[in-house]
Amino acid sequence: MPDRFYLSVWIRGFDERGMLGRFEQLLRAFPFSRLRPAIARLKVYAIEEVEPPLLEQAYGGVPDVEAVLEAARDFEHADCAYMVEGWWDLWSCAGEWKLLPSRVTLACYGPEFANDEGDHLRIELGVDTQFVPQPGLPQAARMAQSNLQSVVRLAGELEKCMPVRTRRLWLESGADFAAQVGAALAGWSVT
Repeated sequence: MPDRFYLSVWIRGFDERGMLGRFEQLLRAFPFSRLRPAIARLKVYAIEEVEPPLLEQAYGGVPDVEAVLEAARDFEHADCAYMVEGWWDLWSCAGEWKLLPSRVTLACYGPEFANDEGDHLRIELGVDTQFVPQPGLPQAARMAQSNLQSVVRLAGELEKCMPVRTRRLWLESGADFAAQVGAALAGWSVT
């Protein structure tokens, strides 16, 4: 069963005054899809994510980071979280390998928002099977590697544009992602 794959980022000096500025840097650094309108929706939550959103704004056409940030600023509080749903391009196999839009969620958590991980910025990158070679698919190791390189490039870009204290790749289930990749690659060398 596929597992959700995340990149969490902690920022030095992260506080309420600068959180939306850091979210803007994330949105501008992120490689949104060129194949599909990249930003689909903004959601703003207060206190915790189980509450109904304070704002849910859909976007169509060419995404405008400024419009997203302007809407988010109306709810700029330490106990709020901001989530942009959109698309980025990853290699996928449906009979043949193609670069296709894949769902992604970028989040910024206010310092007082109930957040189990305690991260400041989080990117839900997709499912683990997009980043781990799948047995039986031709060129799967190369395509999964390309998708994973996109994540590594993104992490590097974030370190260039903001004072990243630490970052972590993780799976929703808590499984060891590196062990999954290692096991998949070991299986590839056998076949």
